[in-house]
Amino acid sequence: MNLIVAVDNNWAIGCRGGLLVRIPNDHKNFRNKTVGKVVVLGRKTLETFPQKMPLAGRTNIILSTDTGYNVKDADVVHSEEELLEELKKYNDEEVYIIGGERVYNLMLPYCDTAYVTKIDHDYEADSYFPNLDLMEDWEIVDEGEEQTYFDIAYQFIKYERTNKKGEE
Repeated sequence: MNLIVAVDNNWAIGCRGGLLVRIPNDHKNFRNKTVGKVVVLGRKTLETFPQKMPLAGRTNIILSTDTGYNVKDADVVHSEEELLEELKKYNDEEVYIIGGERVYNLMLPYCDTAYVTKIDHDYEADSYFPNLDLMEDWEIVDEGEEQTYFDIAYQFIKYERTNKKGEE
């Protein structure tokens, strides 16, 4: 499975339920990677989307502990076990974990590829992604050119797990 995330210098991903910054080219990259694929996200992340609607052109799987929670045009699961069972229907390479913090932490052990937009800035934040640079089993396999959006420098970086499932 894959995950896709934008982080600042401290691996922060959000503040008060919102993104740290909106960079159009990062959104384009996200769209290009996930359209036609399966995206997995938490309820709180969904509620930050326009009209609180699932992402168009993708199979949306929402994780919510609220068993009464339903979303039009999305599959809702209520536990890690139920989510893993639902994901068996799809090719791992077609699945993207897209947040938020709790879902990233829950699903990181199941992911082999991480698409990280590193933003060269320190933002006020209250949610974070695990720092892959400090994890022995993750390595950078591709680094895009540094780009800028106004005065914000950022870079697309691809990480892969070094000991993929079944290779222990």
